[in-house]
Amino acid sequence: MRAPSLYARQRTGLEIPMTPLIDVVFQLLVFFLLTASFHAVEHLLPSSVSAPHAAGAGRPQETPPPEEDFDEVVVRILWSGGRPAWQINAQSLTSLAEVRDTLAAVARVKTDAPVILHPDSDVPLGHVIDVYDVTRLVGFPKVRFAATETSGRE
Repeated sequence: MRAPSLYARQRTGLEIPMTPLIDVVFQLLVFFLLTASFHAVEHLLPSSVSAPHAAGAGRPQETPPPEEDFDEVVVRILWSGGRPAWQINAQSLTSLAEVRDTLAAVARVKTDAPVILHPDSDVPLGHVIDVYDVTRLVGFPKVRFAATETSGRE
């Protein structure tokens, strides 16, 4: 029978140092957290609106549809005198509360009608988001943004 060597006895009591392993794992964790992007993907509210391809294809309807038939609801957001003004299918409204009440009345008649938000270019984004939130709050699932054709300037 062979006697165990001195090397074999030292190997049985061998401990693996965990500190360097933990350091490497921590550095990898920090690296992946810093390089990951955590911004939310915009599915409901696109940040850029493309111009329509065909002439007049994306323009909202100027005259309101009959009360019993809401093919689409066009919400205009105008900016005059440093204050917003709203129109729903060419009907002028004076406050966001009136916009909410009018959209709620339309939603009771036909919830699946698409809503088209058409803000002026001068309207601050906060007012557009307010109308968008009200539109979704009253129950409209389809909210689109109107695009106007721009000239070739960038």
